[in-house]
Amino acid sequence: MESNEYKVRLEIFEGPLDLLLYLIKKDELDIHAISMERITRQYLDYINTFKLLNIDLASEFIVMAANLMYYKSRTLLPRVDQPPEEDAEDDDPRWELIRQLLEYKKFKDAAGFLSHRELEQEGRFSHQPDIDEQPSELPPTLAEVSIFDLIRAFQKVLKRFEASHDFGDIVDDRFNVADKIEWFLQEFTLGQARKFEEMFGSATTKAEVIVTFLALLELMKLNQFLVRQSNLLGEIVIERRASPSLASAEDPDAGDD
Repeated sequence: MESNEYKVRLEIFEGPLDLLLYLIKKDELDIHAISMERITRQYLDYINTFKLLNIDLASEFIVMAANLMYYKSRTLLPRVDQPPEEDAEDDDPRWELIRQLLEYKKFKDAAGFLSHRELEQEGRFSHQPDIDEQPSELPPTLAEVSIFDLIRAFQKVLKRFEASHDFGDIVDDRFNVADKIEWFLQEFTLGQARKFEEMFGSATTKAEVIVTFLALLELMKLNQFLVRQSNLLGEIVIERRASPSLASAEDPDAGDD
């Protein structure tokens, strides 16, 4: 099956702490009140989905997975049996992770504030552009809509598909990533938008669901498609760009190396 051979390489991945902060925000939790069992399970679900999609993962994602499992195992032990920690400031084994998350969030928020101020400063220069230079309001790009939101949406589609299909039958894996890229380009006219879930309505096998998502990621990387999200953790809409970039879709295998 091509989905096992196709390797996804995306530049927009953030780090494991970004994923943990996303999971906390998704559940509307206080960082100080995280459940090690819950967050470890959700984190490993994402790691398994990345592996299913054959997405390259930085080593720090695996290291964090090991750390989470260690912290989780410590929470299961009675306090008298907890291993000694030289720098421990609290008996709670979650403390080291909480401290990392709070420190990372502080710098992330500061970076976001400085970026916002930079954009504000750019607008202070007096400049009267020509009519054809008037800026238009651009929709969010893939980098602005969290990759974790896309993976979460894909997980939901895959779970619903597995629940409604019988995999005891012999499956015919007729499609590969290049086939689905061609399908997307034929299915969408320039500027057309559709809900994320609708992309998988015609899929008949789990393999087809996977290669459809991989094709979508590839088209986003080629700047042919973009994603919209009306609000945080809201519904995702896929849209074909009205003015495709020079990364022409005439060569669907351009990013498949």
